[in-house]
Amino acid sequence: MAKIMVVDDAAFLRAMLKDILVRAGHEVVFEAKNGQEAVDKYRALMPDLVTMDITMPIMEGIQAVKEIRLIDPEASIVMCSAMGQRNLIIQAIQSGAKDFIIKPFQSERVLEAIDKAMGL
Repeated sequence: MAKIMVVDDAAFLRAMLKDILVRAGHEVVFEAKNGQEAVDKYRALMPDLVTMDITMPIMEGIQAVKEIRLIDPEASIVMCSAMGQRNLIIQAIQSGAKDFIIKPFQSERVLEAIDKAMGL
């Protein structure tokens, strides 16, 4: 079981991801609405993994990945992306994300990405 922070500006997508993760036995320790919230909470919570949306207000996902990796160079982060954001996905991986999942979420793919990112 992993402690996971879910970061997405859309409440229904956070709820969908949380449902997939909790049903698989993981614990969602925090839900952030933007990258700044995620960075602010990361240090206090030190989750095992973060799911990070790319496009968000205040601080977008790629910048948040960079800042979280300054706090914890070993951070496991899986990016969440809409179709057609290929360039942003590449930037996210170059910034230190371990994998990505495409919206709308498919349970099997989400769990596969989580396991891969955590080296399971």
